Amino acid sequence: MARVFRPTVRAAILLAAVLIFVAVGATAPTESVLVVEDAETGERYLTEPVNDGSTVALEYTHSVEKSRVYDEYRVDNRTLVNTRMEFESYGWGLPARANVTTVDGALVYDPSEPITELRSLSVSPGRIAGHTLIVDGRRYDLVAMTNASDVRIYVERRSLIELIL
Repeated sequence: MARVFRPTVRAAILLAAVLIFVAVGATAPTESVLVVEDAETGERYLTEPVNDGSTVALEYTHSVEKSRVYDEYRVDNRTLVNTRMEFESYGWGLPARANVTTVDGALVYDPSEPITELRSLSVSPGRIAGHTLIVDGRRYDLVAMTNASDVRIYVERRSLIELIL
């Protein structure tokens, strides 16, 4: 009688192994995306594929100085690493004591160490500031996309099953 059950046990073990393999493969993170979501409701306005080393930037007009500001971040796993700032004049919130260089009329703060590292970035897109999100060179009008609603920007890892659904 033991011989009758051996093929059944082997088949059950093989089926269990295949199911475990499929489950692990389907839930393992396979893609990173930059997410822009409403800070209050969680509604997603944008999910854009990114890789380690991708560049994410915010460009806007400084509210007091009325001059261009550019904040650049590098994607490092699920962290946004602020690596560079460009601005045209000193004003509130800009690094007045930083060692800057002048490039094409802009003050550039490009330190050897990260300015800051963030798991998420909160932004209040302003109609006057005209916030633009730039992801690997692709530009998005953050004000129009969100109707000037506060957003949270972060990097998320998605699994194969999430990509399929």
